Formats: sequence, structure tokens, C-alpha cells
Amino acid sequence: MSGAIIENMSTKKLIFFGLFILSFQLLFVLLGAFIAPSPTAAVSYLATKCISRHGVAGSLLAPWGPGQCQQIRSFDQPVAKMLDANDIVFSVHIPVPGTEMSPWFQYMLLVLQVDVSFRVINQIAEGDVVLTVDAGLAYRDVLTSDWTTKFHSMEERPLRCAFALPKTYENEGRFYECDPVPLMELGSVAHKYYLLNLRLPANSTTNVGVGEIKDVLVVAIHQNGGFTKVWLSMKTLSAPGICGATLWYWHRIVLAARQPALLEQAILALGVSTVMLDLPAEWLSLVLERTWMLLFVDVQQGVFYGALFCFWIIFCGEHLMDGGRRNRLAAYWWQVGLVLFGSAVLLFFDLSERGTHLTNPFYSIWASDMGTMAATTFIVVAAISACLYFLSLCGTVICVFRNIGKKMQQLHAMPPARRQRYQGIIFRFKFLMLVTLACAALTIVFFILNQVSEGNLPCGHYTLKVHSAFLTGIFGMWNLYVFSIVFLYAPSHKKGSESAHSLNADVKN
Repeated sequence: MSGAIIENMSTKKLIFFGLFILSFQLLFVLLGAFIAPSPTAAVSYLATKCISRHGVAGSLLAPWGPGQCQQIRSFDQPVAKMLDANDIVFSVHIPVPGTEMSPWFQYMLLVLQVDVSFRVINQIAEGDVVLTVDAGLAYRDVLTSDWTTKFHSMEERPLRCAFALPKTYENEGRFYECDPVPLMELGSVAHKYYLLNLRLPANSTTNVGVGEIKDVLVVAIHQNGGFTKVWLSMKTLSAPGICGATLWYWHRIVLAARQPALLEQAILALGVSTVMLDLPAEWLSLVLERTWMLLFVDVQQGVFYGALFCFWIIFCGEHLMDGGRRNRLAAYWWQVGLVLFGSAVLLFFDLSERGTHLTNPFYSIWASDMGTMAATTFIVVAAISACLYFLSLCGTVICVFRNIGKKMQQLHAMPPARRQRYQGIIFRFKFLMLVTLACAALTIVFFILNQVSEGNLPCGHYTLKVHSAFLTGIFGMWNLYVFSIVFLYAPSHKKGSESAHSLNADVKN
């Protein structure tokens, strides 16, 4: 690999470049803090209790509007006493009257909050309780048109509730404290109106021991349209910059008229993966229904982080290997293998969950004991792979710094030309490590602020939106990090540039 630009860059130019990058980083943070709204919005809907005396599966009952269903307000009404549990449909119209859903919302998550009243003779059973839900989702784009059924599924969810008071007759009528129940994840909000129908069928084997359910609250979570506009604008503006920098980097390598070194190939892969990460494919979901968009975004992020981890281990290793072992991917087979194995495990887990959502958004891998065990296994295996990788990376970094420390003691005894070459290698490595640690530290700081701030912080006459600043800041930081790597470590065409092959061999010897 030819001498990098950073080796020939003056201190003044390097400081100017650093200030340039920091100014853009600050711009990304301020964009999320003061301009972008909060990333998500949550709207609660109290389900309407509709009467369906025939209990026909798949029939649609609307809580309001044309064809409004026959309703009851409470199960304590006299008419409710004559009904069976199978005659009740909990109906939710999304959104509320006078508003519309929008493709800018990107996705929609539905979570159930079940209100269960305590009764001595009808308590929630001890141990694992399963809530069976016959769920149906329909849509329409005109309020006066008929509903079109989109999905229908019979699902089971664990019901975990606790009663803080003594279970006596004096406390009858008080409510259990139940955990939220994830119901659905829809990867595209392509229609204006949605209708959710939930039946809780009851017989000798279904919904046994779930207690006396009084009400069902549905919480709909979606991305804010204003945040989507800011996010897509950032990706649309960042993608050409990273793409141009990557093409320019490859052009510099081609001009060298030689085979690219392994480290150069790793940097190129990092640049290409960042271009993929910045690809604003979400624009398609604004004009077409693309339920696979969440899965595609996960794959984008997985490819980027996989390339980033491989780059780190190769960069460190190339400063440690001797001339006989360096510049060969086989020398890093087990570290790169860990990254690929962990990525494959997480991809398989994602396909098991979000891949199934393409045909059934009500599916959850956590709904059954077997699914929970499989999902936990995937996560644990991926976590073990990540730990082994970082242990290996830390060990490599320690070895490189130890070698650098030894060579630093010998620099004064070396000829000026060789001393300058060593100083270039040492400076280049330490600079990258410093930038990498700064990125990791800022990620942690942003994450902590994101957790403790409850979303917003007062800032004079403005409100600083920490959640948005966290997301836009992290996105900008990693883009600027990759841009810096691609630019600073591109081959230099200045006269006198030396081959890093011989330099790294000297470091080892």
C-alpha cells in the first residue's frame, strides 16, 4: 500500500480538516436537537366493545362511521349479561376521527394493555397464562368505502399480571397490573385508515385462567412524519458525498497501477457499505407499499457494522503482521469468521421475526416457549461472537501499541529517512485509534443522555430534543468517520511516498 495522504499532510492542514469534520458533526446534532421532532409518537385507543352475536370469524365491525357496530359501554350493563365472551369484538379505528395516517409514518407497532379486574372466583391463574387473540386488520383510503381485510390471524401471547393487594373480597373490582402485550408490527403505513378487530375466544381450552377482562387499550406507535423528512433528507444528502469519496478513493488506487492491498480493499468495502447504509430506499415507501422496508433497513445496518468490524481488525493486524503473513485475508480467518458468523445469526433471527411479518404482522417469535428459546439462543450466540471478537481486537491493539512503544525507543538511533517513515506509521495508527475511541465515547454519551433526559431538555427559549439529536448525531458521526478514513488513508501521489509493505515489516522486525 502506498503512503497515505495523512502521512504527507501538514499539521496545519490536518487541524483544519479536523475542525471541518467537527463542524459537520455539530450540524448533525443540532439538526436533530432543534429542527427534527421526536422520532416516534404513541397514540392510545380505548377499544370499543362491539356486539357480534353470531361470532363470525373475519367479520369487520367498526366503532364509528358508516356501518357503526352495536356497542356496549360496560360489561356490567344488563344487555352484557346475556352475551357470551365470543359475542364481543374489541374494535379500534386508527386514527381518531378527523385525522389520517400517512406513508411518512413509515411503520406502525400495536401494543395491547389489558385491564383485568380481580374477582375471587375468577382470578388469573398462577404460572404461565396464555392469552389467545383472534386478530384482524383491515384498511380503506376513503371514509365512505368498504373495509378491505388485509391480515387475519389467531395468535397467542403470554399474559403477565400481578396483584399488589391481598386477594380478598374487599379488594374485588380492583385491577391487576399487567405488562404490555406486543401485538403487531406493520412495516409500511400505506393507507389512510385502519380497522383492528380483536376477539378473545373462550371455551374449555382457550383463554382459560385469564381473569375478568374489562377493557382493552391499544397503543399505536409510529415514526413522526417530520422526523422522517429530516432523516430522509440527511440520507439523501449524505449518500452522494460518501459515494463520491469512495469512487475517488478507488480512482487513487487504480492510478497506482498495482494490485490493491488488503487494507485498501477493507477501506473500499467500508466505503461501499456506508453507501448502502445511506441509500434512501425509504422514499419508495412514500409512493408504494413496501412492507419489507424495516427488514431492508436492518440489513443495511448489519452490512455496515460487519464491514466496520472487519476493517478494524484488519487495520490493527496489518500494523502487527510481518511481511510473510500480512496482506492476506487468511491471516484473519477466525476474527472475520466471528463477524460473519455473528452477522449471519442475527440475520437469521431478523428473518425469523420481521421476515414472517411480510405475510403475518401479528406473528411474534416470543409468543411460544420454543420460539423464545430459539430467539434467546440466537442472541446469546451472537453476543458470544461479539465478545470474542472484541477480546481479539483489544489483544491486537495492545500488541501493536507494545511494538510501537519498543520502536519509539529506537527512533533516535535511526537514520532520518527511516525515522520519518516510522513516525508516519505510528501517527497514522494512533490518529485512527483516537478517532475511533472518540466515536465510541460520543455514542455512549449520547446514549446516556437519551436514557436520562426523557426525550427533551430545556435550552433557553428552545427545547432540545435529545432522542432526535442522538439518532441524527450517531448517523452523522459514523458517516463522517468513514469519510475521514476514506480520505486520509487514500494513497498519496506525492513524490517520496513509501510502501507500507516494507514499513510494516520493519515494525515487526
